Amino acid sequence: MAFIKIVKNKSYFARYQVQYRRRREGKTDYARRRKLVVQDKTKYAAHKYRLVVRFTNKDIIAQIIYSKIQGDFVMAAAYAHELTRFGLPVGHTNYSAGYATGLLLARRLLKKVGLDGKYQGNTEINGEDYKVTPLEDGPRPFKAYLDVGLTRTSTGSRVFSVLKGATDGGLNIPHSVSRFVGYDSEAKKLDADVLRDHIFGEHVAEYMRELKKEDTASYESHFSQYIAKKISADSLEDLYKSAHEAIRKNPDAVKSTKQKPATQQKFTRSKLTRNQRVGAVKTKKSLHGIDA
Repeated sequence: MAFIKIVKNKSYFARYQVQYRRRREGKTDYARRRKLVVQDKTKYAAHKYRLVVRFTNKDIIAQIIYSKIQGDFVMAAAYAHELTRFGLPVGHTNYSAGYATGLLLARRLLKKVGLDGKYQGNTEINGEDYKVTPLEDGPRPFKAYLDVGLTRTSTGSRVFSVLKGATDGGLNIPHSVSRFVGYDSEAKKLDADVLRDHIFGEHVAEYMRELKKEDTASYESHFSQYIAKKISADSLEDLYKSAHEAIRKNPDAVKSTKQKPATQQKFTRSKLTRNQRVGAVKTKKSLHGIDA
């Protein structure tokens, strides 16, 4: 094939269209967002809900969002740092915390829309896949689609722990088991025991025991918060079980009691006047022995 030179002439630049800002910043995949947001015309004004999951360095954000012309609207939200109230003061970014955050979001949302009594979700957590069954003579389950943003959807990814928690909480989220931890791509089968162990933090407990046995200094450094809270490897499963029970008992959000500061702290420099700029130049010249 002959080499073709791309000529960027006046016609090229006259027709050039700048991409959306969030595409230029590498924050939004608009092709994927379009599929998640656009609703069928035959459904008129019915909202299309998304389970939006984002992981940060210290937190997990899970939200139920629907879109309108004006923008996105958050219907319900749950954060991993809220798990402290339910008896989980540490480990807010692991697989087990993702499951608990998804469960919290599901129970909170269903209580808000009045479906928490009709759809209890999966109360026997054994690692098996669970899909909510619609009632014969009642409202249909709340349906949402998973939105992971730019996260790579590899098998065992933590974003699917939030999905598992939300489905066990009673939400109808279309999915397959092929991305859950414990899925064997060759045998095309999910190992439910592996998934259950990750839900209850057994993988963390196993690493704690191994590290404590091999390198005590590293164990004390890695799990310093666990040691300070007197959380051992043997107590992790009971800790997560009690957290799940507490979430189901009362998933309501608690309003922050933090007071608003009296004066707003500013991090931007105030604009200098002309006299101040001229004075700063004179000061610099005098310091270097230059005549003004």
